[in-house]
Amino acid sequence: MSEQMMAQSSAARIFGALGDQVRLEMVRRLATQSGTLSSVSQNLGISRQAARKHIQVLSDANLVSLAPRGRETIITLEKQTVADAHQFIREIEAQWDRRLAALKAQVEFDSTNS
Repeated sequence: MSEQMMAQSSAARIFGALGDQVRLEMVRRLATQSGTLSSVSQNLGISRQAARKHIQVLSDANLVSLAPRGRETIITLEKQTVADAHQFIREIEAQWDRRLAALKAQVEFDSTNS
């Protein structure tokens, strides 16, 4: 699989995982502080079972890491994965900026030559 295809597959997993409001809120909260399954479920007002399922989706997308500590598991946001998603968005934004600049130039050219 090419590097570009792997990056697109990774982006699809990341954005798919972030497509749920509960998981998006989990990521927002974990961006400021790591948590446990108990703290995450309590803060979001959802059951531990529901939180576990959401965390598994985030883990499968490499958005969080899970580190067992005693009877709990510490959930930590994977900053590099978030940075990769941000880079993907910047690349798309740059493509649109180039396309819009070309369109603007064409419109300006057409208006001065009419």
